[in-house]
Amino acid sequence: MYILIGILVAVALYVVMIYNGLVKARQMAEEAWSGIDVQLKRRADLIPNLIETVKGYASHEKSTFEEVVRLRNQAQAVPLGDVAGRAQAEGLLGQALGKLFALAEAYPDLKANQNFAELQASLENLENEIQMSRRYYNGAARDLNVRVESFPNNLIAGQFGFSKKEYFEITNEADRAVPSVKF
Repeated sequence: MYILIGILVAVALYVVMIYNGLVKARQMAEEAWSGIDVQLKRRADLIPNLIETVKGYASHEKSTFEEVVRLRNQAQAVPLGDVAGRAQAEGLLGQALGKLFALAEAYPDLKANQNFAELQASLENLENEIQMSRRYYNGAARDLNVRVESFPNNLIAGQFGFSKKEYFEITNEADRAVPSVKF
């Protein structure tokens, strides 16, 4: 009788340990996603200032500005938990920002402008922060996914509604391509 009770207590403690590990992994992934979201919001807030600075020098490039604003708004409209949708929208926004900076290359006065230089440096810093946040999120998502899929954790995870997280990945092959540099 005592042996049976001891086995039941040991199994219950093991289930609690697995459950708590799954909760911790899920919270780490959600906290990591929050970090990405904060950095993406900072970038979205910086874009209007950048556009206004460039507009003064290249007002005839209206389509480029409109595209950046449209893609910024589109990225902001992606639902909170849609990791793949957000990754795709942010990738397109990154491409449009690249076009904006390429446009700035054609205007030496703009490149020399202090505000533009500061905004460009801020955006570069933000892109580095976003990259670090993505890596952290993908690591947290990987840890959760391993726990959710591993035996015997998968038995507990299925019973308590734990599910895998999507990775924040580059979905556009053009973003993966090595840029060509011509002098």
